[in-house]
Amino acid sequence: MGTLDGRVAIITGAGRGIGREHALLFASEGAKVVVNDLGGAVDGSGDDRSPAEQVVDEIKAMGGEAVANADNVADFDAAKAIVDQAVDAFGDLHVVVNNAGILRDRVLVNMSEAEWDAVINVHLKGHFAATHHAAAYWREQSKAGAEVKAAVINTSSSAGLAGNPGQTNYAAAKAGIAAFTIVSAMELKRYGVRCNAIAPFARTRMTLQTPGMDEVVAAPQDAGAFDYWDPANISPLVGYLATADCPFNGGVFHVGGGQVGLYVNWTLDQVLDHGDRWTVAELIAEAPALMEGRPKLASAGVDMADLMKGAF
Repeated sequence: MGTLDGRVAIITGAGRGIGREHALLFASEGAKVVVNDLGGAVDGSGDDRSPAEQVVDEIKAMGGEAVANADNVADFDAAKAIVDQAVDAFGDLHVVVNNAGILRDRVLVNMSEAEWDAVINVHLKGHFAATHHAAAYWREQSKAGAEVKAAVINTSSSAGLAGNPGQTNYAAAKAGIAAFTIVSAMELKRYGVRCNAIAPFARTRMTLQTPGMDEVVAAPQDAGAFDYWDPANISPLVGYLATADCPFNGGVFHVGGGQVGLYVNWTLDQVLDHGDRWTVAELIAEAPALMEGRPKLASAGVDMADLMKGAF
């Protein structure tokens, strides 16, 4: 008996990479899966319906149940169509895994408006649209007296939580997804819905786009060796967060290799209370005290961005 028996799940961006592994694991654990994938290139261009269909074929070959969907998650009405398809095909909906994403990497001074908008649209709006329509469905169930044990699992990134040069658009979207997750968890728990997020590291089309990463994330040469960067390493945590009785809500998880961890959101480290309005001169004299006990921060040439990056 699988840990997800009877659960109906939508997984976006599930035609390749991490999303594909989610879909296969969910099906192996007994879930019925809507495999969503627009089939575009890593930058979001194109439209190839075959990846989602291929994953559905794999699931059916292993005895599971799945349907393909090629709607664009960043289209508000199309996101509702994905939710409607899940309910029409399988009679209910219990889980949404927001995984779809694209890259348009560029340093800030060279980034175009279109490159900014495209990444924010797919990642941030895509998470909002799918979650909104699923949450509306679960709210109506809850109001009708049904017991709802639903789960949303979002996909953030260490790029958004700690920063990464050349990815202001992607990092802003991923940081927004982490905040979106925390607030969604607060709002939707009244309807029986839990919201969590993951910040995964794995070998994907996206990580392979980063210069030099192809060597870092290469598969092991020794037969039978643990593949630290295998995207399949991510999916068990997502499956766990999707179980009906998982206790976590509002968590943002680090996951990859053999690691699972829990991020702590923005933390107020030290406070200077002046008891009155500060002047600039007073801040010049006293604000450096905020760096006491933080030698890295106080060192010449090291700034907060560097410190944050080293902390994750």
